[in-house]
Amino acid sequence: MSWLDQLLSGQSHKRRLVSADQALPGREATVPVAPEHLLLHHPMKGATDPDGNGIGEFGDGLSAVVLAGGCFWGIEEIFWQVPGVYTTAVGYAGGHTANPSYEEVCTARTGHTESVLVVFDPSVIDLEGVLRIFWESHDPTQEMRQGNDVGTQYRSAIYTVSESDAGLARATAEKFGAVLADAGLSPIATEIKPLAEAGAGRFYYAEDYHQQYLAKNPHGYRCHAATGLHYPAA
Repeated sequence: MSWLDQLLSGQSHKRRLVSADQALPGREATVPVAPEHLLLHHPMKGATDPDGNGIGEFGDGLSAVVLAGGCFWGIEEIFWQVPGVYTTAVGYAGGHTANPSYEEVCTARTGHTESVLVVFDPSVIDLEGVLRIFWESHDPTQEMRQGNDVGTQYRSAIYTVSESDAGLARATAEKFGAVLADAGLSPIATEIKPLAEAGAGRFYYAEDYHQQYLAKNPHGYRCHAATGLHYPAA
């Protein structure tokens, strides 16, 4: 977390989603990132972006989903190690500000949540398999926070590339929600919708120093406020 994030983390306004008309304006210029993933050595951006969602198309039968489960450093680290994952990247989604900076996201005035793009090969791991890991890797019952990280930028979310994927994501939430209920925990607070319907409808890549941050800084900060419960077996 930046000093600014730590300073503001206890303030109540951090828990309130900003409206589109009150969000910071952002900028037209996109954030430059490295041409390939530091560890997986595949591109972090699709070759073309016909849908204008900021992700683009990777081809070769690959699928994608955008996941938010708290501080994006630790979530990305989890997924780049998963067999079948082609590439990962951290960024901002679900908000209104165009091409925001990390410092702007930390003010809670962009509406974005720290997110991880996961591009995967469905012949190796399908979307439900990816979401199984997601549900088990954070606490989806916490609203506008994960552990001691407080604010809208830490809210749990699943942003899909299609409505059918969103339907599958909702079904997995029902499955894991039943497990949580049996354990006496609160309902799932995760926001689930197609990326096109989330804020500005785009995934904005974070600054390059955030990409694969924990590979560059192995002793860096991790927040995994998981419930310790397991997604039900098929």
